[in-house]
Amino acid sequence: MNKAIIGRKLGMTQLFSADGKVIPVTVIEAGPCPVVQVKTLERDGYCAVKLGFSEISEKAVNKPQLGLFKKAGVAPQKVLKEFKLEGSDSMTVGSVVNCDVFTAGDKVDVSGVSKGHGFSGVIKKWNQHRLKETHGVGPVHREPGSMGAISNPSRVFKGKNLPGHWGCEKVTVLNLEVVKVDTERNVILVKGAVPGPVKGIVTLRNSVKA
Repeated sequence: MNKAIIGRKLGMTQLFSADGKVIPVTVIEAGPCPVVQVKTLERDGYCAVKLGFSEISEKAVNKPQLGLFKKAGVAPQKVLKEFKLEGSDSMTVGSVVNCDVFTAGDKVDVSGVSKGHGFSGVIKKWNQHRLKETHGVGPVHREPGSMGAISNPSRVFKGKNLPGHWGCEKVTVLNLEVVKVDTERNVILVKGAVPGPVKGIVTLRNSVKA
Protein backbone atom coordinates (compact mmCIF):
# COMPACT_ATOMS: atom_id res chain seq x y z
CA MET A 1 0.00 0.00 0.00
CA ASN A 2 1.67 3.20 -1.13
CA LYS A 3 -1.27 5.61 -1.53
CA ALA A 4 -4.05 6.55 0.88
CA ILE A 5 -6.36 9.45 1.65
CA ILE A 6 -9.21 10.35 4.00
CA GLY A 7 -12.54 11.52 2.62
CA ARG A 8 -16.20 12.14 3.25
CA LYS A 9 -19.01 10.30 1.48
CA LEU A 10 -21.27 12.80 -0.30
CA GLY A 11 -23.75 10.39 -1.89
CA MET A 12 -24.27 8.43 -5.09
CA THR A 13 -24.95 9.36 -8.69
CA GLN A 14 -24.31 7.90 -12.13
CA LEU A 15 -22.08 8.51 -15.11
CA PHE A 16 -22.33 7.41 -18.71
CA SER A 17 -19.41 5.69 -20.41
CA ALA A 18 -18.35 6.35 -23.99
CA ASP A 19 -20.43 3.41 -25.22
CA GLY A 20 -23.55 4.64 -23.38
CA LYS A 21 -23.45 2.30 -20.37
CA VAL A 22 -24.60 3.62 -16.99
CA ILE A 23 -21.93 3.51 -14.25
CA PRO A 24 -23.19 3.90 -10.65
CA VAL A 25 -20.63 5.88 -8.66
CA THR A 26 -20.15 7.11 -5.11
CA VAL A 27 -18.97 10.71 -4.77
CA ILE A 28 -16.25 11.11 -2.13
CA GLU A 29 -14.79 14.42 -1.02
CA ALA A 30 -11.14 13.35 -0.69
CA GLY A 31 -8.69 15.65 1.06
CA PRO A 32 -6.88 17.89 1.35
CA CYS A 33 -5.13 15.86 4.05
CA PRO A 34 -2.12 17.52 5.74
CA VAL A 35 0.66 15.30 7.06
CA VAL A 36 0.53 15.73 10.84
CA GLN A 37 3.19 13.20 11.88
CA VAL A 38 5.72 10.90 10.24
CA LYS A 39 6.77 7.82 12.21
CA THR A 40 10.13 6.20 11.48
CA LEU A 41 11.65 2.82 12.23
CA GLU A 42 14.42 4.29 14.35
CA ARG A 43 12.21 6.45 16.58
CA ASP A 44 8.86 4.62 16.68
CA GLY A 45 9.72 1.05 15.67
CA TYR A 46 7.70 1.15 12.45
CA CYS A 47 7.12 3.42 9.47
CA ALA A 48 3.79 5.20 9.12
CA VAL A 49 2.27 8.56 8.35
CA LYS A 50 -0.56 10.30 10.20
CA LEU A 51 -2.97 12.31 8.04
CA GLY A 52 -5.61 14.81 9.09
CA PHE A 53 -8.90 15.78 7.48
CA SER A 54 -11.56 18.47 7.95
CA GLU A 55 -10.19 21.60 9.61
CA ILE A 56 -11.77 22.72 12.91
CA SER A 57 -11.16 25.43 15.52
CA GLU A 58 -8.58 25.12 18.30
CA LYS A 59 -11.35 25.05 20.92
CA ALA A 60 -12.57 21.71 19.59
CA VAL A 61 -9.36 19.76 20.40
CA ASN A 62 -7.65 18.96 23.69
CA LYS A 63 -4.21 20.21 24.71
CA PRO A 64 -2.16 17.13 23.68
CA GLN A 65 -3.73 17.15 20.21
CA LEU A 66 -3.30 20.90 19.91
CA GLY A 67 0.38 20.51 20.75
CA LEU A 68 0.73 17.89 18.00
CA PHE A 69 -0.86 20.19 15.45
CA LYS A 70 1.26 23.18 16.49
CA LYS A 71 4.43 21.09 16.30
CA ALA A 72 3.49 20.04 12.76
CA GLY A 73 2.54 23.57 11.82
CA VAL A 74 -0.92 22.64 10.55
CA ALA A 75 -4.41 23.74 11.55
CA PRO A 76 -6.35 21.44 13.95
CA GLN A 77 -8.07 18.61 12.11
CA LYS A 78 -11.30 16.82 13.02
CA VAL A 79 -10.16 13.38 11.79
CA LEU A 80 -6.74 11.78 12.33
CA LYS A 81 -5.81 8.44 10.79
CA GLU A 82 -2.55 6.57 10.50
CA PHE A 83 -1.44 4.69 7.38
CA LYS A 84 1.51 2.38 6.82
CA LEU A 85 2.66 3.51 3.40
CA GLU A 86 5.69 2.50 1.38
CA GLY A 87 8.15 5.34 1.51
CA SER A 88 6.25 7.18 4.23
CA ASP A 89 9.53 8.04 5.97
CA SER A 90 10.38 10.26 3.01
CA MET A 91 7.22 12.37 3.46
CA THR A 92 7.54 15.73 5.20
CA VAL A 93 5.40 17.02 8.05
CA GLY A 94 3.16 19.83 6.88
CA SER A 95 2.88 18.65 3.28
CA VAL A 96 -0.60 18.05 1.88
CA VAL A 97 -2.05 14.92 0.24
CA ASN A 98 -4.69 15.74 -2.36
CA CYS A 99 -7.09 13.64 -4.37
CA ASP A 100 -4.72 13.65 -7.36
CA VAL A 101 -2.72 10.84 -5.73
CA PHE A 102 -5.30 8.57 -7.37
CA THR A 103 -6.10 8.47 -11.07
CA ALA A 104 -8.95 7.03 -13.10
CA GLY A 105 -8.63 3.27 -13.40
CA ASP A 106 -6.95 2.72 -10.02
CA LYS A 107 -8.22 -0.09 -7.82
CA VAL A 108 -8.91 0.97 -4.23
CA ASP A 109 -10.15 -0.48 -0.96
CA VAL A 110 -12.67 1.77 0.79
CA SER A 111 -13.23 1.51 4.56
CA GLY A 112 -15.94 3.17 6.62
CA VAL A 113 -18.36 2.69 9.49
CA SER A 114 -21.59 1.10 8.30
CA LYS A 115 -25.01 2.56 8.96
CA GLY A 116 -26.35 1.84 12.45
CA HIS A 117 -29.74 0.11 12.69
CA GLY A 118 -29.92 -0.21 16.47
CA PHE A 119 -31.37 -3.34 18.08
CA SER A 120 -32.88 -5.41 15.25
CA GLY A 121 -34.73 -8.68 15.06
CA VAL A 122 -33.71 -11.74 13.08
CA ILE A 123 -35.94 -10.89 10.10
CA LYS A 124 -34.39 -7.47 9.58
CA LYS A 125 -30.86 -8.38 10.66
CA TRP A 126 -30.43 -11.87 9.18
CA ASN A 127 -33.15 -11.88 6.47
CA GLN A 128 -34.92 -14.86 8.05
CA HIS A 129 -38.46 -15.92 7.21
CA ARG A 130 -41.28 -15.30 9.66
CA LEU A 131 -43.01 -18.29 11.23
CA LYS A 132 -46.33 -19.59 9.97
CA GLU A 133 -49.31 -17.44 10.82
CA THR A 134 -51.62 -20.42 11.40
CA HIS A 135 -53.47 -21.51 14.52
CA GLY A 136 -51.23 -22.34 17.45
CA VAL A 137 -48.12 -20.50 16.29
CA GLY A 138 -48.67 -16.94 17.57
CA PRO A 139 -47.82 -14.60 19.00
CA VAL A 140 -44.23 -15.44 17.96
CA HIS A 141 -44.39 -14.91 14.21
CA ARG A 142 -41.19 -12.81 14.05
CA GLU A 143 -39.10 -14.64 16.66
CA PRO A 144 -35.96 -16.71 15.88
CA GLY A 145 -37.68 -20.09 16.16
CA SER A 146 -36.40 -23.25 17.85
CA MET A 147 -33.33 -22.87 20.05
CA GLY A 148 -32.43 -26.58 19.79
CA ALA A 149 -33.29 -29.92 21.40
CA ILE A 150 -34.05 -30.13 25.14
CA SER A 151 -31.94 -33.08 26.31
CA ASN A 152 -29.21 -33.15 23.66
CA PRO A 153 -27.19 -30.92 23.31
CA SER A 154 -29.07 -28.97 26.03
CA ARG A 155 -27.61 -25.68 24.82
CA VAL A 156 -27.77 -23.20 21.97
CA PHE A 157 -25.13 -23.73 19.29
CA LYS A 158 -22.56 -20.99 18.83
CA GLY A 159 -23.18 -18.79 15.83
CA LYS A 160 -26.97 -19.00 15.87
CA ASN A 161 -28.54 -15.94 14.30
CA LEU A 162 -30.25 -14.02 17.08
CA PRO A 163 -31.58 -10.48 17.54
CA GLY A 164 -29.08 -7.82 18.53
CA HIS A 165 -27.24 -4.66 17.58
CA TRP A 166 -26.88 -4.32 13.82
CA GLY A 167 -24.48 -2.07 11.94
CA CYS A 168 -22.22 0.74 13.15
CA GLU A 169 -19.06 -1.34 12.59
CA LYS A 170 -16.03 -0.97 10.36
CA VAL A 171 -16.58 -2.38 6.88
CA THR A 172 -14.10 -2.54 3.99
CA VAL A 173 -15.12 -3.00 0.36
CA LEU A 174 -12.30 -4.35 -1.82
CA ASN A 175 -11.26 -3.73 -5.41
CA LEU A 176 -13.44 -0.76 -6.30
CA GLU A 177 -12.50 1.17 -9.42
CA VAL A 178 -11.79 4.90 -9.51
CA VAL A 179 -13.91 6.22 -12.38
CA LYS A 180 -13.01 9.91 -12.23
CA VAL A 181 -10.89 12.34 -10.20
CA ASP A 182 -11.95 16.01 -10.05
CA THR A 183 -9.00 17.96 -8.68
CA GLU A 184 -10.84 21.30 -8.78
CA ARG A 185 -13.51 20.08 -6.35
CA ASN A 186 -11.33 17.58 -4.42
CA VAL A 187 -13.72 14.80 -5.43
CA ILE A 188 -13.12 11.15 -6.31
CA LEU A 189 -15.84 9.12 -8.04
CA VAL A 190 -15.66 5.41 -7.15
CA LYS A 191 -17.65 2.76 -9.01
CA GLY A 192 -20.23 1.06 -6.78
CA ALA A 193 -21.34 1.61 -3.20
CA VAL A 194 -19.13 2.27 -0.19
CA PRO A 195 -19.92 1.74 3.51
CA GLY A 196 -21.48 4.36 5.73
CA PRO A 197 -24.13 7.07 5.61
CA VAL A 198 -23.98 10.32 3.69
CA LYS A 199 -21.33 12.64 5.24
CA GLY A 200 -19.67 9.60 6.82
CA ILE A 201 -15.87 9.47 6.99
CA VAL A 202 -14.18 6.92 4.72
CA THR A 203 -10.59 6.04 3.86
CA LEU A 204 -9.26 5.08 0.44
CA ARG A 205 -6.10 3.07 -0.05
CA ASN A 206 -4.46 1.04 -2.78
CA SER A 207 -6.15 -2.30 -3.26
CA VAL A 208 -4.22 -5.06 -1.51
CA LYS A 209 -5.76 -7.90 -3.56
CA ALA A 210 -5.95 -6.38 -7.03
